[in-house]
Amino acid sequence: MPTEFATREPIRTDELPDALIITRNLPPLVGGMERLVWHIVDELREGYRIHVIGPNGCGAQLPQGVTVTEVPLKPISLYLFRAIIAALREALHRRLHIVFAGSGLTAPFAWIVARLSGANCFVYLHGLDIEARHPLYRLLWRPFFRHFDRIMVNSRFTQQLASGAGIPPEHTTILHPGVQLPDMRDAIRKRIDFRNRHYLDDSPVMLYVGRITARKGLAVFADDILPRIVKQQPNAKLVVIGDEPTSALLQTKGERARIEEILMINGLKQSVRFLGELSQDDPELTAAYFASDVLVFPVQNRMNDNEGFGMVAIEAAAHGLPTVAFAVGGVTDAVADNISGKLVLAGDNYAFSRAVINQLNRASSNRMHDINEFAAGFAWPLFGQRLRQICQPGRKESICVKKHPKINAVHLGYLGERQDRCGLTRTADRSKN
Repeated sequence: MPTEFATREPIRTDELPDALIITRNLPPLVGGMERLVWHIVDELREGYRIHVIGPNGCGAQLPQGVTVTEVPLKPISLYLFRAIIAALREALHRRLHIVFAGSGLTAPFAWIVARLSGANCFVYLHGLDIEARHPLYRLLWRPFFRHFDRIMVNSRFTQQLASGAGIPPEHTTILHPGVQLPDMRDAIRKRIDFRNRHYLDDSPVMLYVGRITARKGLAVFADDILPRIVKQQPNAKLVVIGDEPTSALLQTKGERARIEEILMINGLKQSVRFLGELSQDDPELTAAYFASDVLVFPVQNRMNDNEGFGMVAIEAAAHGLPTVAFAVGGVTDAVADNISGKLVLAGDNYAFSRAVINQLNRASSNRMHDINEFAAGFAWPLFGQRLRQICQPGRKESICVKKHPKINAVHLGYLGERQDRCGLTRTADRSKN
């Protein structure tokens, strides 16, 4: 079991009410959504006896005491059929108190089962859950969202998308994904060892972590931003952790080959290290965060394909690493401008390159405390506390974040300011949601 996924003690479930979680996003699949749903399971088991309907192999990764029905993910049509049959079976054998959908894909099943069993129903929505363009999905899936007892969304941007899809804002609650705060005591040693392993020496190091897709913007970075940086910093290196997705619903092929061709044309192949995909518990990923000087997050502003949040920016902040990102989608909730990094107006590649160069030239010791403090507001225990409050039986109203002073002071205080600086439309404070 991954290190991050083994931090809590077993919980006695004999007299707890039953809860059913239906999802396709759990380890052993790799990604931010999978990590998020695992923590939803882990946090809810404190108050419920949990049964999960999830992908093949997830049972070995789940916390102790959680029961599971595993369903093959492919083909998707068969997965959907088996998932609803499994959910109905659980509804017949359990007195369910809550039913939770891990994403929009399983939302109709959760709603149907909840209504049949008289349970409260909840769903956690990401940006793509609402923006997905498939006509059948839009016709049959999205209408279910507005009928849930409570809809959790990962950012203010996703909340705005939900409102545009006909979901009243008072039915949604912003619940940002959390982060595992690392042990900082060995940061220097890990930094040195990583740099030695990958022949980085004392070079300025930029880090990219995530799937290699058009939306993530790595091709744009390699084509129009990296050349500007290397011109000013000839020894600068880019470390890329991630690969093209193989298990995602929306798959793209050929993006990495395109990027490597761009690097070849620009004469920058020697400036980039591709390390492939690493799991969240891989020590090499933690070492990469410590070894780098800035995280680059060049996500693009794309029609019906936006970044709903940006967990990688929070993970970087937890390691004391600043992020430079375009101010698109929900990224503006994940990066505190001039605190945990720099937000750049979408499409301004020159400004992005200047922001990266400025970060590379800054001393990290002066900024690490503020970056770490920002990340602490997203710690998983705080996420779990809010999640359990939202899921309290019969509770319909949103939960105010003022109960968590660190989130309120460090995070909310900067959100409105950085939106104004970036020229973005400002929305209502999160504490009103």
